[in-house]
Amino acid sequence: MAVKAISEYTAVPNDLVENFNGMQLLYVHWQNHIMFCAPFALLVSPDATLPEVFASHIQPAIAPHPESAKVKYDDIQWTLNGESFEPTQSDTLLAQGIDHKSMLTMTTPGLNGLYNVNF
Repeated sequence: MAVKAISEYTAVPNDLVENFNGMQLLYVHWQNHIMFCAPFALLVSPDATLPEVFASHIQPAIAPHPESAKVKYDDIQWTLNGESFEPTQSDTLLAQGIDHKSMLTMTTPGLNGLYNVNF
């Protein structure tokens, strides 16, 4: 149903990068592991590297899943905002194009969730 405003309506989003005190939001989805029903929303430094973010944020977030201990960083296949992505070890998130509210999807070959049914 369409809404018609009776006066000028302007909205300013509250999740602008300027409101995060030098940090940024990063969404991370673990493909084929629907035990986590939605991507993780992580608050990260744009100056961090992906291996640092993996160790400090992603590993603890996926730790409740029984397969998390089997995840090897070097084997992960990444997509960034729906496109194939080959991260570097030393460049910052921002230098690699991972900016505020980017979506990283990690696929872990050979790990397909509990009982091999994507859970």
